[in-house]
Amino acid sequence: MTIILGLDPSLSCTGWGVIRSEGSRIAHIANGQIKTDAKAPMAERLAALQSGLAAVIAEHRPDRSAAEEVFVNKNPQSTLKLAQARGAVLAACGAAGLSANEHAARKVKKAVVGTGAADKTQVQAMLKVLLPGAKVAGADAADALAVAIADAHLTPRT
Repeated sequence: MTIILGLDPSLSCTGWGVIRSEGSRIAHIANGQIKTDAKAPMAERLAALQSGLAAVIAEHRPDRSAAEEVFVNKNPQSTLKLAQARGAVLAACGAAGLSANEHAARKVKKAVVGTGAADKTQVQAMLKVLLPGAKVAGADAADALAVAIADAHLTPRT
């Protein structure tokens, strides 16, 4: 049995999702979102992400974590903010001794829906099938659960 923490890093709202993987079976454990105050200084926002995720890790004790690979926005400022948020999130994982696998967005969608061109609506519909009864905290949490599911399927079992 492996507990996987999926992450959808963002400066404004980082989604997280925790699943249990046993062979080909998966089960929902928890999910949520860590929101930051847009008016707060950057250092304070990054610290809030890191400490919020540290609390999630302490509570659920995952065996590993996973996030989508970085993509480049058309707006360089948005790309920089995303990179800073990812750094805070990955630092929280590293501080807890968690490996952090990275998966391309198309691979995540393919693992969950069956096609790399799936949209958010299709991903969320499949989450209802794959994790019946799970109450998902929002779009960012849904994306994080999708990353966790993809990691369960794409990462070799040890």
